[in-house]
Amino acid sequence: MTTSVTEKVYRRGPFPVKFRCLEVLRVTPVTPHVVRVTLGGQDIEGFHSEGADDHVKVLFPEQGKRKPVIPTMGPTGPQLQPGEKKPDSRDYTPRRYDSTTGELDLDFVLHGSGPASSWAAQAKPGDMLGVGGPRGSLFVSNDFDWYLLAGDETAIPAIARRLEELPEGARAIVFVEVADASEEQKFTTRANTTLTWLHRDGAEAGTTGLLHKAIRDLEFPPGDYFAWVSGESTEMRAIREHLLNERGTQKSWVRVTGYWKRGSADHVHDSK
Repeated sequence: MTTSVTEKVYRRGPFPVKFRCLEVLRVTPVTPHVVRVTLGGQDIEGFHSEGADDHVKVLFPEQGKRKPVIPTMGPTGPQLQPGEKKPDSRDYTPRRYDSTTGELDLDFVLHGSGPASSWAAQAKPGDMLGVGGPRGSLFVSNDFDWYLLAGDETAIPAIARRLEELPEGARAIVFVEVADASEEQKFTTRANTTLTWLHRDGAEAGTTGLLHKAIRDLEFPPGDYFAWVSGESTEMRAIREHLLNERGTQKSWVRVTGYWKRGSADHVHDSK
Protein backbone atom coordinates (compact mmCIF):
# COMPACT_ATOMS: atom_id res chain seq x y z
CA MET A 1 0.00 0.00 0.00
CA THR A 2 1.36 3.41 -0.91
CA THR A 3 -0.43 5.64 1.62
CA SER A 4 1.97 7.08 4.21
CA VAL A 5 1.67 6.49 7.96
CA THR A 6 0.72 10.08 8.64
CA GLU A 7 -2.07 9.97 6.07
CA LYS A 8 -3.56 6.73 7.37
CA VAL A 9 -3.96 7.77 11.04
CA TYR A 10 -4.00 11.34 12.27
CA ARG A 11 -5.57 13.54 14.92
CA ARG A 12 -7.56 16.68 14.25
CA GLY A 13 -7.87 19.36 16.93
CA PRO A 14 -7.81 20.65 19.54
CA PHE A 15 -11.24 22.13 18.96
CA PRO A 16 -12.69 24.99 21.00
CA VAL A 17 -14.55 23.48 23.96
CA LYS A 18 -18.05 24.54 24.89
CA PHE A 19 -19.93 23.14 27.87
CA ARG A 20 -23.58 22.53 27.06
CA CYS A 21 -26.57 21.93 29.33
CA LEU A 22 -28.60 19.22 27.57
CA GLU A 23 -31.98 17.72 28.34
CA VAL A 24 -32.81 14.03 28.51
CA LEU A 25 -35.26 13.25 25.71
CA ARG A 26 -35.59 9.51 26.38
CA VAL A 27 -33.95 6.60 28.18
CA THR A 28 -33.73 3.23 26.40
CA PRO A 29 -32.57 -0.06 27.97
CA VAL A 30 -29.96 -1.72 25.73
CA THR A 31 -29.02 -4.72 27.91
CA PRO A 32 -29.74 -5.56 31.58
CA HIS A 33 -26.79 -3.35 32.61
CA VAL A 34 -26.58 -0.75 29.83
CA VAL A 35 -28.98 2.15 29.22
CA ARG A 36 -28.92 4.61 26.34
CA VAL A 37 -29.68 8.22 27.25
CA THR A 38 -30.73 10.45 24.35
CA LEU A 39 -29.97 14.13 24.90
CA GLY A 40 -31.05 17.24 23.05
CA GLY A 41 -32.32 20.77 23.45
CA GLN A 42 -31.40 24.21 22.16
CA ASP A 43 -27.91 24.10 23.64
CA ILE A 44 -26.88 21.18 21.43
CA GLU A 45 -26.56 23.48 18.41
CA GLY A 46 -23.03 23.38 17.01
CA PHE A 47 -22.10 20.06 18.64
CA HIS A 48 -20.04 17.70 16.49
CA SER A 49 -18.35 14.33 16.91
CA GLU A 50 -16.33 13.16 13.93
CA GLY A 51 -14.16 10.35 15.31
CA ALA A 52 -15.39 6.90 16.38
CA ASP A 53 -13.55 7.10 19.71
CA ASP A 54 -14.24 10.76 20.52
CA HIS A 55 -14.98 11.46 24.14
CA VAL A 56 -16.93 14.18 25.89
CA LYS A 57 -16.79 15.33 29.49
CA VAL A 58 -20.15 14.62 31.12
CA LEU A 59 -21.12 16.75 34.15
CA PHE A 60 -23.65 15.40 36.64
CA PRO A 61 -26.03 17.40 38.86
CA GLU A 62 -25.74 17.23 42.62
CA GLN A 63 -28.00 14.75 44.35
CA GLY A 64 -31.51 16.16 44.46
CA LYS A 65 -30.89 18.82 41.81
CA ARG A 66 -32.08 18.77 38.20
CA LYS A 67 -29.34 20.83 36.55
CA PRO A 68 -25.57 20.43 36.87
CA VAL A 69 -23.16 23.30 37.39
CA ILE A 70 -21.95 24.36 33.94
CA PRO A 71 -18.50 26.00 33.83
CA THR A 72 -17.45 28.58 31.28
CA MET A 73 -14.24 28.28 29.32
CA GLY A 74 -11.63 30.85 30.33
CA PRO A 75 -8.04 31.38 29.16
CA THR A 76 -6.80 28.73 31.61
CA GLY A 77 -9.63 26.24 31.15
CA PRO A 78 -13.05 25.63 32.75
CA GLN A 79 -14.02 28.25 35.31
CA LEU A 80 -16.75 28.27 37.95
CA GLN A 81 -18.59 31.20 39.45
CA PRO A 82 -17.83 32.12 43.09
CA GLY A 83 -19.55 29.69 45.43
CA GLU A 84 -20.12 27.03 42.78
CA LYS A 85 -19.00 23.48 43.54
CA LYS A 86 -17.13 21.54 40.89
CA PRO A 87 -19.55 18.92 39.51
CA ASP A 88 -18.81 15.20 39.35
CA SER A 89 -17.69 14.34 35.84
CA ARG A 90 -16.77 11.35 33.68
CA ASP A 91 -15.59 10.81 30.08
CA TYR A 92 -17.94 9.12 27.62
CA THR A 93 -17.84 8.26 23.92
CA PRO A 94 -20.83 9.63 21.98
CA ARG A 95 -22.64 6.55 20.68
CA ARG A 96 -24.56 8.55 18.08
CA TYR A 97 -25.05 12.16 17.10
CA ASP A 98 -27.70 13.19 14.58
CA SER A 99 -27.30 16.83 13.56
CA THR A 100 -30.63 16.73 11.71
CA THR A 101 -32.69 15.83 14.77
CA GLY A 102 -30.29 17.37 17.28
CA GLU A 103 -29.97 14.13 19.25
CA LEU A 104 -26.94 12.80 21.12
CA ASP A 105 -26.86 9.24 22.49
CA LEU A 106 -24.67 8.27 25.44
CA ASP A 107 -24.54 4.67 26.70
CA PHE A 108 -24.13 4.17 30.46
CA VAL A 109 -22.99 0.95 32.13
CA LEU A 110 -24.89 0.37 35.38
CA HIS A 111 -22.30 -0.99 37.76
CA GLY A 112 -22.79 0.28 41.30
CA SER A 113 -23.10 3.54 43.18
CA GLY A 114 -20.79 5.95 41.33
CA PRO A 115 -22.16 9.32 40.20
CA ALA A 116 -22.57 8.27 36.56
CA SER A 117 -24.15 4.87 37.22
CA SER A 118 -26.41 6.23 39.97
CA TRP A 119 -27.60 9.09 37.77
CA ALA A 120 -28.21 6.87 34.73
CA ALA A 121 -30.14 4.27 36.74
CA GLN A 122 -32.70 6.95 37.66
CA ALA A 123 -32.56 9.14 34.54
CA LYS A 124 -35.86 10.22 33.00
CA PRO A 125 -37.02 12.67 30.32
CA GLY A 126 -36.60 16.25 31.48
CA ASP A 127 -33.44 15.60 33.51
CA MET A 128 -30.34 17.59 32.58
CA LEU A 129 -26.67 16.80 31.94
CA GLY A 130 -23.65 18.93 31.16
CA VAL A 131 -21.58 17.91 28.13
CA GLY A 132 -18.24 19.41 27.10
CA GLY A 133 -16.16 18.59 24.03
CA PRO A 134 -14.99 16.68 22.09
CA ARG A 135 -11.58 18.37 22.15
CA GLY A 136 -10.29 16.44 19.16
CA SER A 137 -10.88 13.48 16.88
CA LEU A 138 -8.75 10.57 15.72
CA PHE A 139 -9.15 9.81 12.02
CA VAL A 140 -8.32 6.33 10.72
CA SER A 141 -8.10 5.51 7.03
CA ASN A 142 -10.59 3.02 5.61
CA ASP A 143 -7.95 1.35 3.42
CA PHE A 144 -6.10 -0.80 5.97
CA ASP A 145 -6.04 -4.46 4.98
CA TRP A 146 -7.80 -5.27 8.25
CA TYR A 147 -8.76 -3.83 11.65
CA LEU A 148 -8.44 -5.23 15.16
CA LEU A 149 -11.09 -3.80 17.50
CA ALA A 150 -11.33 -5.00 21.10
CA GLY A 151 -12.57 -3.86 24.49
CA ASP A 152 -15.00 -4.30 27.35
CA GLU A 153 -18.44 -2.72 27.87
CA THR A 154 -16.96 0.77 28.06
CA ALA A 155 -15.47 0.37 24.58
CA ILE A 156 -18.65 -0.78 22.85
CA PRO A 157 -19.83 2.68 21.71
CA ALA A 158 -16.52 3.36 19.94
CA ILE A 159 -16.35 -0.16 18.46
CA ALA A 160 -19.93 0.09 17.22
CA ARG A 161 -19.28 3.49 15.63
CA ARG A 162 -16.13 2.27 13.90
CA LEU A 163 -17.92 -0.79 12.52
CA GLU A 164 -20.70 1.44 11.19
CA GLU A 165 -18.11 3.63 9.44
CA LEU A 166 -16.16 0.84 7.73
CA PRO A 167 -16.99 0.43 4.05
CA GLU A 168 -18.05 -2.69 2.23
CA GLY A 169 -15.01 -4.85 1.58
CA ALA A 170 -13.18 -3.83 4.76
CA ARG A 171 -12.22 -6.59 7.19
CA ALA A 172 -12.57 -6.36 10.97
CA ILE A 173 -11.70 -8.80 13.74
CA VAL A 174 -13.55 -7.87 16.94
CA PHE A 175 -13.33 -9.11 20.54
CA VAL A 176 -15.72 -7.74 23.16
CA GLU A 177 -15.66 -8.72 26.83
CA VAL A 178 -18.96 -8.54 28.74
CA ALA A 179 -20.42 -10.04 31.91
CA ASP A 180 -22.40 -12.78 30.15
CA ALA A 181 -24.47 -13.52 27.06
CA SER A 182 -27.28 -11.20 28.20
CA GLU A 183 -24.95 -8.20 27.77
CA GLU A 184 -24.19 -8.85 24.09
CA GLN A 185 -25.31 -6.15 21.65
CA LYS A 186 -26.08 -6.11 17.94
CA PHE A 187 -23.73 -4.17 15.65
CA THR A 188 -24.48 -2.80 12.19
CA THR A 189 -21.68 -2.89 9.62
CA ARG A 190 -20.98 -3.35 5.93
CA ALA A 191 -17.54 -4.75 6.71
CA ASN A 192 -16.57 -8.42 6.67
CA THR A 193 -16.55 -8.84 10.45
CA THR A 194 -15.51 -11.70 12.71
CA LEU A 195 -17.02 -10.94 16.13
CA THR A 196 -16.18 -12.92 19.27
CA TRP A 197 -17.92 -12.25 22.59
CA LEU A 198 -15.89 -13.03 25.70
CA HIS A 199 -17.92 -13.73 28.87
CA ARG A 200 -16.62 -13.10 32.38
CA ASP A 201 -19.27 -15.44 33.84
CA GLY A 202 -19.09 -14.05 37.36
CA ALA A 203 -15.50 -12.81 37.38
CA GLU A 204 -14.91 -9.17 38.25
CA ALA A 205 -14.43 -6.78 35.35
CA GLY A 206 -10.79 -5.85 34.77
CA THR A 207 -9.41 -9.09 36.25
CA THR A 208 -9.88 -11.77 33.61
CA GLY A 209 -7.20 -11.20 30.99
CA LEU A 210 -9.72 -12.44 28.41
CA LEU A 211 -8.96 -9.70 25.89
CA HIS A 212 -5.21 -10.16 26.21
CA LYS A 213 -5.50 -13.93 25.71
CA ALA A 214 -7.81 -13.54 22.70
CA ILE A 215 -5.38 -11.16 21.00
CA ARG A 216 -2.34 -13.27 21.87
CA ASP A 217 -4.01 -16.40 20.46
CA LEU A 218 -5.15 -14.67 17.27
CA GLU A 219 -3.41 -15.63 14.06
CA PHE A 220 -2.92 -12.18 12.58
CA PRO A 221 -3.89 -11.98 8.89
CA PRO A 222 -1.26 -10.63 6.48
CA GLY A 223 -1.16 -6.98 5.50
CA ASP A 224 -1.33 -3.58 7.18
CA TYR A 225 -3.70 -3.32 10.14
CA PHE A 226 -4.93 -0.79 12.66
CA ALA A 227 -5.42 -1.97 16.25
CA TRP A 228 -7.84 -0.22 18.61
CA VAL A 229 -8.30 -1.63 22.12
CA SER A 230 -9.85 -0.06 25.23
CA GLY A 231 -10.82 -1.20 28.71
CA GLU A 232 -9.36 -1.43 32.20
CA SER A 233 -6.06 0.47 32.40
CA THR A 234 -3.83 -2.23 33.90
CA GLU A 235 -5.03 -4.86 31.45
CA MET A 236 -4.49 -2.44 28.57
CA ARG A 237 -0.80 -2.05 29.40
CA ALA A 238 -0.17 -5.76 28.79
CA ILE A 239 -2.04 -5.63 25.49
CA ARG A 240 -0.15 -2.53 24.35
CA GLU A 241 3.19 -4.19 25.13
CA HIS A 242 2.15 -7.34 23.27
CA LEU A 243 1.14 -5.44 20.14
CA LEU A 244 4.19 -3.20 20.04
CA ASN A 245 6.92 -5.47 21.36
CA GLU A 246 5.83 -8.97 20.37
CA ARG A 247 3.76 -8.36 17.26
CA GLY A 248 5.89 -5.45 16.08
CA THR A 249 2.86 -3.37 15.19
CA GLN A 250 3.59 0.07 13.71
CA LYS A 251 3.23 2.39 16.74
CA SER A 252 1.22 4.97 14.79
CA TRP A 253 -1.27 2.24 13.93
CA VAL A 254 -1.98 1.24 17.54
CA ARG A 255 -4.47 2.96 19.81
CA VAL A 256 -4.74 1.28 23.23
CA THR A 257 -6.59 3.23 25.92
CA GLY A 258 -7.29 2.68 29.61
CA TYR A 259 -10.87 3.91 29.80
CA TRP A 260 -11.11 3.08 33.50
CA LYS A 261 -9.01 1.67 36.33
CA ARG A 262 -9.94 -0.70 39.12
CA GLY A 263 -9.93 1.13 42.45
CA SER A 264 -9.95 4.59 40.86
CA ALA A 265 -13.21 6.56 41.02
CA ASP A 266 -12.35 9.16 38.37
CA HIS A 267 -9.65 7.70 36.15
CA VAL A 268 -8.46 9.96 33.32
CA HIS A 269 -8.17 8.13 29.97
CA ASP A 270 -4.59 7.05 29.29
CA SER A 271 -3.87 6.57 25.61
CA LYS A 272 -0.80 5.54 23.68
